[in-house]
Amino acid sequence: MTKVINYFKESYEELFNKVSWPTWNELQNSAVVVSIASLIIALVVLLMDTVLNSTITQLYKLF
Repeated sequence: MTKVINYFKESYEELFNKVSWPTWNELQNSAVVVSIASLIIALVVLLMDTVLNSTITQLYKLF
């Protein structure tokens, strides 16, 4: 039982005294970067899907 209590004490100590939490501006900047990266990846997937769909449709029309 003391190991469990010690674990929670050490976890609390680490979270509040050793972890460096980002500032509000850093969080906002990270959110913008993630949003832009997600949009770019979604557009790339859309482009790949469109190209593959057209290619497969043309291939089926041959047969």
